[in-house]
Amino acid sequence: MSILSDRVLRLTADRPNPMDLFEQNRQRLTEQEAPLAARMRPRSLDDFIGQSHILGAGRLLRRAIQADRLSSLIFYGPPGTGKTTLARIIANTTHAHFIAINAVLSGVKEIRAAIEAAQEQQGVYSRRTILFVDEVHRFNKAQQDALLPWVENGTIVLIGATTENPFFEVNKALVSRSRLFQLKPLDLEDLRRVAATALSDPERGYGQKQIDLESNALEHLVNIANGDARALLNALELAVETTPSDATGVVRITLEVAEESIQRRAVLYDKEGDAHFDTISAFIKSLRGSDPDAALYWLARMTYAGEDPHFIFRRMLILASEDVGLADPQAVVVVNACAEAFDRVGLPEGRYHLAQATLYLANAPKSNSVMGFFDAIAIVEKEQQADIPNPLKDASRDRQGFGHGAGYLYPHAYRDHWVAQQYLPASLQGQVFYQPSDRGAEAQIADRVARQREAQLATFADNVKEDLPEGLTLSPPNAAVERWLKRTIESTGEKLAAVRDRLFERAKLQRHHVVLDLNAGSGLLTWEAIRQVPEGGVYACTYREAEADTLRDRASALPELTRPRIFTAAIAELPNTLAKLATGIRFDRIVGHNALMREADKSGAIAILAKFLLPEGAISLHEAIPLHTQRIYRLLETNSIEVNLKPKLYDRWVEAEEAIYQQASDPMLNWDAGDLERGFTENGLSVQMEVETNIAPMYVTPDLIDRWFGTSETKPTYSDRLRHKLSHADVKSIRDLLALNLMRKSVPWQSTSAFAIAKYHL
Repeated sequence: MSILSDRVLRLTADRPNPMDLFEQNRQRLTEQEAPLAARMRPRSLDDFIGQSHILGAGRLLRRAIQADRLSSLIFYGPPGTGKTTLARIIANTTHAHFIAINAVLSGVKEIRAAIEAAQEQQGVYSRRTILFVDEVHRFNKAQQDALLPWVENGTIVLIGATTENPFFEVNKALVSRSRLFQLKPLDLEDLRRVAATALSDPERGYGQKQIDLESNALEHLVNIANGDARALLNALELAVETTPSDATGVVRITLEVAEESIQRRAVLYDKEGDAHFDTISAFIKSLRGSDPDAALYWLARMTYAGEDPHFIFRRMLILASEDVGLADPQAVVVVNACAEAFDRVGLPEGRYHLAQATLYLANAPKSNSVMGFFDAIAIVEKEQQADIPNPLKDASRDRQGFGHGAGYLYPHAYRDHWVAQQYLPASLQGQVFYQPSDRGAEAQIADRVARQREAQLATFADNVKEDLPEGLTLSPPNAAVERWLKRTIESTGEKLAAVRDRLFERAKLQRHHVVLDLNAGSGLLTWEAIRQVPEGGVYACTYREAEADTLRDRASALPELTRPRIFTAAIAELPNTLAKLATGIRFDRIVGHNALMREADKSGAIAILAKFLLPEGAISLHEAIPLHTQRIYRLLETNSIEVNLKPKLYDRWVEAEEAIYQQASDPMLNWDAGDLERGFTENGLSVQMEVETNIAPMYVTPDLIDRWFGTSETKPTYSDRLRHKLSHADVKSIRDLLALNLMRKSVPWQSTSAFAIAKYHL
């Protein structure tokens, strides 16, 4: 090849492909001409607005995206909440190969092509592939099944987006292999931020224009958007693009313009989807709860969205028996009459009959006593079929041969047309299925039924009694997890495990919560928190670095993204320490066991914790109250004291021990539950306190006596504190007396503690 031709080839290779230039120009024009909602899609997590419950600082999904350590995910939520946007952000940040398809437009062919591309990326480049499937619920079962083996063997990481409940609309096997994140409609403040961003962005929004959006116009747009950022941006775009600027060049968006741009609230209602079932559920629960206002509102939501009135009447007929029943026997009659009237009249006038039936049921007295029938069915299903009592059998066929019907008492032959006799099988004597309420017409029935039952039981008091069924123990649902839990608390014992369980019962953690564990040295609360917040995050604070090292060593067995963030700090050091760990971190729950014991200024410590609490967050603490703990001088019998102690020494001993708990300079011992409660209220928190005093046996060992009367480099011992009031000889006499009378014996030990749950609004 000549030098000239070689130079031509190199010049040609360096020259841009004309088709590439055309494609780049087309994409640029498409982006410029795209709707405002498309142009304003966030490109990074920092730009994303809303969904702080899954993307806030410290939460698992944010950490996973930032670390590019994603597993299969399903995003579930209504339109305009950011499902597709989140997928695009992941595409912009991940080093994995990213493929996006839409289930409405794609089928098995596209799935196979994606799998082939993923296999190539894995085999040739050792690169993961993320497959994003928008509207994943639109795939049929066969299409979803085609994805399953490739998700299972790790060929692809699936990210699905759906507006429908994935537990009903997505293959159960796919759901079980994916983390589910529910996105919520944006709140009003989030929508205001979306609008402000669009108006100020000079590149993608309207920052290059002078726009005056009146506050009442903004509030109207935000309210009517109903949590949908796309609806808000579409309305804002229509308002800006159709409103000419005034003489000063300003586009003024008034309330009237806003009303024209978004004329009515878009009702999210799919007769086959979640909104359908959720709305009818809200309607029925409002009727059951006797709230006529709420019932009419949900009825209006359904009729406005075009729900079938026959479906609504059908549900009301069920409720008339299920939840009203004999408290108002006319309820089913009225609802049935309204349903028949609707069939004659039709819409729109038939809505009067819908409203009348709704109001009748909402205001009717309630009773669910008919549910006794289903208790009877349950007994029939579970119990061995009992023989029909002989008096109740049919006497017309074999009374002579078997004596069937013998002993039956004919009620009409008795006063009030009733007689005390047993109608249940012998094995079910005393069984109650019907439990009449004390509401409405049923209140009179309840009194009569109760008297008759008492007479029946008295009549058959001598019959054979059946033993109550034995309460059987059950294996835990996940034995491996339970064994791991037992290992993690190691020697903490049943008492501390009970404290842990009660703390978390009050804390009411949700899966996406971010939790701060104070005084986490033992890991008692840390490991349980990790299990309860798999999509959130746990921060574990210890007081000593050695404790932190131990926790880190044990946490190393966990997957990296689920490990707690472990650090060492006193409460006063939390602001600086947490700022270095995670900027802007705030917590849904702060939990602690004896976390405030070392704090001299407990109100000041609570003030620091409150600053790290989210508005809907809570602080759940268990604190031992030393002021009311067991006094050692009370462990001895009176005769032992008189025989073995010098005169007046016992009185001075009592005085010396009580003085321990009155020293103003010792915050470890001189406070009680009232001080804790004041600390919360002084910092604007409402608190519920439960103070408990327990007495448990304690075995007095030689080591325990030595700890009481020995020396310690870290804190004063019992004998050190006594010597503030007593001589060395007196303390030795007390030690000898305790050793003589208590050594290797069990004594009752009293302890007092407080469970506190504090929130900004209880």
